[in-house]
Amino acid sequence: MKTILAAYSGVLRGTGSSILSSLKDLPATPWLSRSKMEKQLQMISVLQWVLSFLAMGAACTALLVYLFCTDLWVIAAMYFAWLIFDWNTPKEGGRRSSWVRNWAMWTYFRDYFPIRLIKTHDLLPSRNYIFGYHPHGIFCFGAFCNFGTEATGFSKKFPKIKPSLATLAGNFRMPVLRDYLMSGGICPVNRNSINYLLSRSGTGNAVVIVVGGAAESLDCAPGMNSVTLKSRKGFIKLALQQGADLVPVYSFGENEVYKQVIFEEGSWWRFAQKRLQKLVGFAPCVFHGCGLFSSDSVGLVPYCKPITTVVGEPITVPKFEEPSQDVVDLYHAMYIKSLKNLFDKYKTRFGLKESDTLLIQ
Repeated sequence: MKTILAAYSGVLRGTGSSILSSLKDLPATPWLSRSKMEKQLQMISVLQWVLSFLAMGAACTALLVYLFCTDLWVIAAMYFAWLIFDWNTPKEGGRRSSWVRNWAMWTYFRDYFPIRLIKTHDLLPSRNYIFGYHPHGIFCFGAFCNFGTEATGFSKKFPKIKPSLATLAGNFRMPVLRDYLMSGGICPVNRNSINYLLSRSGTGNAVVIVVGGAAESLDCAPGMNSVTLKSRKGFIKLALQQGADLVPVYSFGENEVYKQVIFEEGSWWRFAQKRLQKLVGFAPCVFHGCGLFSSDSVGLVPYCKPITTVVGEPITVPKFEEPSQDVVDLYHAMYIKSLKNLFDKYKTRFGLKESDTLLIQ
């Protein structure tokens, strides 16, 4: 275990490839082979992201409050002052770090599932874009890996296009977590933040919105091919107001990595989930994956299922300062048709049957 932790510290610093190369010289032992070491590093890389998303904000908030009650209160006060000064940065373009986006750790994250990014059309750097990402899944692993890191080579496949993955605005009120998210180019999913990126940051920007949001995560499970989209028209109106082209994105396999208990509509549990979702902004899903050291145990580590993210053909969108509802509906219908075509074209290549259809809810 000490060897694994030492190796992982190198992975985090970006030296993971050299450390794993040195493992070739290790004695051939059944419990410390190079392949097993690499697999453990992959699992730890994924688990750290899951735990960061679930607990980093709350843990750092509690630590900050605790430090205020100790002799180290000056450190807490200095960070709190910085937090106030830096409060608007997330909605003003953020503070991405190429170094963090290129951590070697993310390649292990990618290889665990594995995750792939498929390009179908070129994107012009002279335009701005809104990517609609589907489906949400439990943790949006495909969205984070492809657009919050460089593990799948986004910048090489789409040169001069800068992706910004949009997530819950509440995450950016959490100390430390907000800085971690911003370093990956992640921004709040609210109108002010998206408008800033599409109107005040030049061209070549691509804001990635997980359209179904938390509501969609309540229906994700292995074998489910459904998206929450019928009533989601806000991103269409934003695209029209900014003249940003719409790009449908579908991740095959996103729903396969966790098993979830899906409660029936009308049940008390379903009512509680939806109520909490409206109050806190995310859905309290009842799910499980496997354990850290055994795929037969139950835990938070997702199952090793391939996730293939396909970026579809852009829909050219004109600019309207105040688009009418008819215009919004027209482009919403065009977007749905484009997403369905994308799903139907690639479904059999990535494990689905010809008879499988995409359900639009």
